[in-house]
Amino acid sequence: MQQLSRVKLPALWTRCGAPLHLTTQHSTRSQLLSPALTQGYHLFNMATRWGLCGAGKISHDFSVAMKTLPPGDHQIVAVAARSLERAREFAKKHSIPKAYGSYEELANDPEIDMVYLGVLHTEHWRLGLLVLQAGKNMLCEKPFAMNSREVGDLIAASKKFNVFLMEAIWSRCFPLHREVRRLLAEDAIGDVKLVKASFGSPQLHIPRSVEKELGGGALLDIGVYTLQFVLMVFNGERPESIHATGVLLNSGVDESMVVVMKFPRNRLACCFFSIAVTLPNDATISGTKGTIRVLGPMHCPTTLEVNGKTTQYPLPEPSLPLNFTNSTGLRYEAEEVRQCLLKGLKESPRMPLSESALLTEVMDECRKQVGVVFNQDRQ
Repeated sequence: MQQLSRVKLPALWTRCGAPLHLTTQHSTRSQLLSPALTQGYHLFNMATRWGLCGAGKISHDFSVAMKTLPPGDHQIVAVAARSLERAREFAKKHSIPKAYGSYEELANDPEIDMVYLGVLHTEHWRLGLLVLQAGKNMLCEKPFAMNSREVGDLIAASKKFNVFLMEAIWSRCFPLHREVRRLLAEDAIGDVKLVKASFGSPQLHIPRSVEKELGGGALLDIGVYTLQFVLMVFNGERPESIHATGVLLNSGVDESMVVVMKFPRNRLACCFFSIAVTLPNDATISGTKGTIRVLGPMHCPTTLEVNGKTTQYPLPEPSLPLNFTNSTGLRYEAEEVRQCLLKGLKESPRMPLSESALLTEVMDECRKQVGVVFNQDRQ
C-alpha cells in the first residue's frame, strides 16, 4: 500500500464496522482500509479524544492528570453531568470544549474516541451499557459494577459492539507495579508463598462509603485494591478457597473485612481493609528467596522495596489541587488505553476482562460470606 498523507478523517471511522475508502494526494486510486487500520491511522496522527461521563471528584482528578500528558496524544473534548449547569462549570474549569446535560448526548457524540466513566458504581451498569451500545470505547472506574451479573453484561456488550473496555484499576498501570510484575516473571524472590495487603481509611463520615443505596462498604471502595493486587501477583489464577469475615454497619454494608485466600501449590494471601481505621496501606510479597514490599499507598504507589533496597517512582506535580492521593498517576491508565487502541486491542493485557470478571466473583463471594446484599443482587 502506498504511503498515506497526514489527513484528518471523520471521527466516525474510529468506531464504524464497515471498511472505508480513502483517497490521498499520494494515491492514484481509492484505497480500501480495514476498520482496524483506519482507527490505528487516526490515533497515530491525532490525539485520543476523551469524553468524561461524570463531573465529580474523580473526573476532576482525571482531568488534572491528563494535563501531564502530551496534548498531541490526549485531549478531553467533552464532559457530561446530570445537569448542564454543572457540566458547563466543570468544562470551564478544565478548558473542555463541550458540555452536555445528559449522558446520552455524550455517548452519541461522534467526535469522542474513548469515554471515561467516573460516576457512582451503582450507575456503572446502566451508563456503561449506554456508552457501549453507542459504539464507544470505555474506561470504567472501579469497581466495574455491583456484581458478576452486571459485569458480565458489560463485557458481553463490549464484545457485541466490538469496542474496547477496561476496568480502571489504575494501580496496574503504575511504573512501580510494572516493575513488580517484571521481578515476579524473573523469579527475583523465588517461589511466592504469601501475599499480604492492607488498606484502611476512615470514611464513616462520607455518605457514599456507608449508604447501601450508594454502593457503600469497604470492599467495593478500597478492598478491591488489595484483592486485585493478589490476583496480579498470581497471574489471574482462581483461588482454591476464600474465607472472609467482617463487621457490618447498621446500614448493612461492611465496615471492615479480612479475607484469606488459598491458591494452588500451597500459596496464601491475606487482605485487610476498613473504612473505620487507618491501616498501613501497603503490600508484601514473600518468596523463598526474598521479599518485595510496596509501601503505602499501595493502590497508587511511589516507593518499592526489594530485599531491603528502596527505589522511588515520583509522580508529576498537579496543576490544580487534587481530591485523592497521587491522582496524577491516573495518567498511566489513560496512556495504557491509548497504547491498546494503537495496537487494535479490545482489552488491556494489564487488566484483562477475564481478571475483572474473576475479581468481581471473589468480591461476590466475600459479600456472601459476610452478609452484604445490595438491591442489584436481587434483580
